[in-house]
Amino acid sequence: MDVSALEWGITITVTCAVLLFDVIIISRNPHEPTMRESTVAFILYMAAAFAFGVWTWGFHGQEYGVDYFTGFVVEKSLSVDNLFVFIVLMAALKVPRKYQQEALMVGIILALVFRGIFIAVGYALIQNFSWVFYIFGAFLIYTAVNLVRSYRKHEEEHPEDSRIVKFAQNHLNVGDQWHGLKLFYRENGVRFASPMLIVIIALGFTDVLFALDSIPAIFGITQEPYLVFTANVFALMGLRQLYFLIGGLLERLVYLSLGLSFILAWIGAKLVIHALHESEIIGWEVPTLLSLAVILVALTITALASLAKTKKDERAEVEATDSTPPAPRPAE
Repeated sequence: MDVSALEWGITITVTCAVLLFDVIIISRNPHEPTMRESTVAFILYMAAAFAFGVWTWGFHGQEYGVDYFTGFVVEKSLSVDNLFVFIVLMAALKVPRKYQQEALMVGIILALVFRGIFIAVGYALIQNFSWVFYIFGAFLIYTAVNLVRSYRKHEEEHPEDSRIVKFAQNHLNVGDQWHGLKLFYRENGVRFASPMLIVIIALGFTDVLFALDSIPAIFGITQEPYLVFTANVFALMGLRQLYFLIGGLLERLVYLSLGLSFILAWIGAKLVIHALHESEIIGWEVPTLLSLAVILVALTITALASLAKTKKDERAEVEATDSTPPAPRPAE
C-alpha cells in the first residue's frame, strides 16, 4: 500500500485536532452528556469512519478498503467489550458522573498512545521475523480460551485491584476531592493527589492490557501500518459517547465474550495459516472478505442470542414474582 507522507500527516493532524477539541470542550464544561448529545456525536464519528473506508476503497483499491472495514469491525467489537471494564472501573473508584467524560477522554488518548507504540513495535517485528505470526496467532487463541474460561467461571476484570493501582493508592497522599483533570491540589497547606490520578493510572494499565489483544488481532487482518492505525483511531473515536449511550445495554450482551473469543480464535488461526503460507508450507490464505463475513455473522448471532437470553430470563423472573404467594396478614 503506497501511503504518502502527506496522507500520514493529514491523518495524524486531524486526529490530534479532534482530540484537542474534545479535551478543551470537556474540560471547560464537565458534565454528564445528554442522550441527544451522545447520539449526535456518535453518529458523526461513525459517519466519518465509514467515509474514510469509502475513500480508502476508492483511492487505494477494493482490497485495502475491505481490509480497513474488517479491521475496524474487529477493533470496534473489542472496544465495546472494553466498555464493560470501564463501567466496572468507574463504579469501583466512585467517579462522579460529571467527571466520567474527562476520565474516558484521557483513557482514549492513552489508548491511542499505547496502541501507536504497539503498532510500531509489531510492524517492526513482522517485517523482520516472519515467525512472529505464529506467536501472535497462538496468543490470540490463548486469549480466546481464557475468555471462555472467564465466562464459565463468571469472572470479571477489576483493574482497580491491580498491583500498580494499589501501589499508587498506598504511596500517594490521595485526597477525596475531585477537581476534574487537575491531578494535585492543596488543602490547608497539604498537597493531595486527586482521585482522578488513580483513575488515570487504572485506565492506563487497562489500555496496555487491551492493546495486547487488539494489535495482534488487527495484524491478523492486515499488515499495512496505515490501515492498522486508522482502524484503531476510528474504533476508539465515539467510544466515550457509546459508554453513555449503551451502558445499560452492555449488561444484556451476556454472550459478548463468547462471540469475541470465537472471533479472536478465528483471527489467530488465520495468522497461523498466514505464517505457514509465508513459509511456503501451504499455498492458500484465508481471504479477508471471508473473515469479514465470518466476523459479522458471529457478532450478529452473539447479539441476537444475548438479547433472547436476557429477555427469557426477565420473563422467567416476572413469572416467578407473580407466582409467589402473598405474605400472610398478621393476626388482629
